[in-house]
Amino acid sequence: MNGTETAVRDGVAQGIHPSTGTRRVVIERLQPEIDAGRFPIKRTIGESVTATVDVFADGHDLLAGVLKYRKAGSDWIEIPLQPLVNDAWTATFIVEELGTYEYTVEAWIDRFGSWLKGLVAKADAGQDVSSELLEGAELLQAAARRNGEGLRLLEIADGLRGSLAQDTRVAMAREPELRTLMDARPDRSTSTEYDRVLQVTVDPVRARFGAWYEMFPRSYSPDPSRSATFREAESRLPAIADMGFDVLYLPPIHPIGRTHRKGRNNSLTCEPGDPGSPWAIGSADGGHTAIEPTLGTIEDFDRFVATARRLGLEVALDIAFQASPDHPWVREHPEWFKHRPDGSIKYAENPPKKYQDIYPLDFDSAEWPSLWQELANVFLYWAAHGVKIFRVDNPHTKSFRFWEWCIATVKRAHPDTIFLSEAFTRPKVMRHLAKSGFTQSYTYFTWRNGAQELREYLTELTRTELQEYMRPNFFANTPDILHEYLQHGGRPAFEVRLILAATLAASYGIYSGFELCENVAVRPGSEEYLDSEKYQIKVRDWNQPGNLNELIARVNEIRREHVALQQNTTLAFHLTDNPALLWYSKTAPAASGGGSDRVFVVASTDPHRMQHGWIEVPIADLGIAPDRPYVVEDLLDGSQYTWRGAWNYVRFEPAERMAHMFIVRDL
Repeated sequence: MNGTETAVRDGVAQGIHPSTGTRRVVIERLQPEIDAGRFPIKRTIGESVTATVDVFADGHDLLAGVLKYRKAGSDWIEIPLQPLVNDAWTATFIVEELGTYEYTVEAWIDRFGSWLKGLVAKADAGQDVSSELLEGAELLQAAARRNGEGLRLLEIADGLRGSLAQDTRVAMAREPELRTLMDARPDRSTSTEYDRVLQVTVDPVRARFGAWYEMFPRSYSPDPSRSATFREAESRLPAIADMGFDVLYLPPIHPIGRTHRKGRNNSLTCEPGDPGSPWAIGSADGGHTAIEPTLGTIEDFDRFVATARRLGLEVALDIAFQASPDHPWVREHPEWFKHRPDGSIKYAENPPKKYQDIYPLDFDSAEWPSLWQELANVFLYWAAHGVKIFRVDNPHTKSFRFWEWCIATVKRAHPDTIFLSEAFTRPKVMRHLAKSGFTQSYTYFTWRNGAQELREYLTELTRTELQEYMRPNFFANTPDILHEYLQHGGRPAFEVRLILAATLAASYGIYSGFELCENVAVRPGSEEYLDSEKYQIKVRDWNQPGNLNELIARVNEIRREHVALQQNTTLAFHLTDNPALLWYSKTAPAASGGGSDRVFVVASTDPHRMQHGWIEVPIADLGIAPDRPYVVEDLLDGSQYTWRGAWNYVRFEPAERMAHMFIVRDL
């Protein structure tokens, strides 16, 4: 025996371990998989994970395999793989608990199936299969030894090698009972396992579906010259709940610094009585775990949260990791901030914008471990006070590694926590934050206003890998962003942006004032509001003429009634002959319990001019014959239209309506 033969015999040729030399099955491209398993995919309780994988082997043997899944730390549950085409296989499982699930694939040569296929082919061709029947008997005996309850297999094995006619013994081999018995005892001694275990982060349903409303509690005072308290702000909660919102989102509620406090419209001059920006966090009254004294006490906040919850609203807090020059951290931990050569601390800038009232934290600090722990403790503190939803301000300006660690740390203690990433930044950065653990993400929806760009963007979000880990939250406006579309489009622009946000995405939000169509910018070409609520108390008449309260309430009611609108995976765009029209539908997933629920939306993206055109209804999908009339009902106002065939006409006058939300009914 030469040296090469010796190496092969010892199982070390080409680095092959002896235990893998007889593993013939290859497993590749298990999907969904994010960055070779570096990051988990995301689901909410009750959602499914449909995995696909390529499984093949040399030769012509049949294969079998299982998708293995489990709640992390539990025993594996196995689901048989089902063949698709071209060596692709699939299986689906449901996630039922919060936390982390794991999944992988194991596959093997189906020796019994391969034997049976060959036996049947030869027998059907009239060939002698006596030898094959003996081989089968050996397979059955081996399977019986793998399980202590294999007496029936031994009986059949005796029959295969017995003296009955060949046709009778072949018939015994073809019995479904035998297939069932053998499937329960596969030979997995040389099976192949996928080379990694993948993960699923399972979040509460609110991570997938919800309507957010942002309010500044200090603006709800009966005396416009002073800040409201939490108890006074409670008066606004029933109206917000009546509009159908699920999440009540508050800007920072912490003490506001005095040093370099900003005045109205971001002025460097602060006049007496100016409340300052809530994002200039920290004063002698405390920092990120304290309450701004003009709002009340921590007990008042706890009561506010409880009142909101009784009304069906979950409170979300804005967490901004930055500090006023007056923040206790500046005095107690100067090492957590960046210093100039003269020793002074650098204030925040986003050229040409300057934020003299804010110090950014230094994530390159040598004392980063203590900084990280302190920041995680902020989330844990508010979670202990009943807040499980956090909107994080500018997370892309902080360490990615920090977020990955921090979110995992908080979710170990509170797996129902939701983190919304406010990161209007470059696409790859936005995506990486989502991979790193953020439950939801702000998006570019605010700047996607035309029909074609919306189609392209939503296709990217729902038909690429992004759908597995990046959940969009479509905010129609924010305290920082009043898009020119809203500035110049009047009430029709607000109407259509509301409907698009609420139906294209399962999660969406508005900032207070949207319902009043507030649209005045601080200056031409700016996206900032005139008399921004960020820098002053703003008193409004919530029932002023022209408000959108009823429309918002109806849209949110429709979202709650129709499971189809509570997810993004089934979004489908349909054809229209007018490029200003957007025509799409969502269908309830099969596993959702929503039956055949399907909602169609057609909207004009032009708030200035009448638009009309023809839209194609997918009647074949709906089981409607081309010559059969059917009724479409507008969920917004109950109006009904009788249509026939695929192509039908719609018309939009901005002063009258900007969209229809249809369901299809039979005559």
